Amino acid sequence: MPEFDDETTTTAPPIQVWKLLYDPMRFPTWWAGLADATPGDARGGSGDVTLWLDGYPDFPIPQRVATDSREHRIVVSCTVSDLVFQWRLEPLASGTRIAVHVAIPEREAARLATQREIVTSSLRRLAELAEAAQ
Repeated sequence: MPEFDDETTTTAPPIQVWKLLYDPMRFPTWWAGLADATPGDARGGSGDVTLWLDGYPDFPIPQRVATDSREHRIVVSCTVSDLVFQWRLEPLASGTRIAVHVAIPEREAARLATQREIVTSSLRRLAELAEAAQ
């Protein structure tokens, strides 16, 4: 199974990052390539939120979202392609480390490079938005 990790730091405190990270309706503000998010599963399945990609208004992508505020962690699992994004926050003396581990099923391995680009861009945007909210 293809996997990768990425991380960045921000001067924003963990609570500022958490406010953006834990709320799936806010994903499109910082997650690269997302146009919209709606509550529930638009396909009628087990998803907690449905994400809509830029340029694909007719392709709903339901996601399961599990949060753990004590551990500063959120796991987003795609119910369509089975990609899993494990986001973690680590308090630092002068801000927050934002880390993500991405697991991609073998059948989706061709998407590895694209997912790396999306995640790197998303991490930077999340950090910037959290800093701007201070």
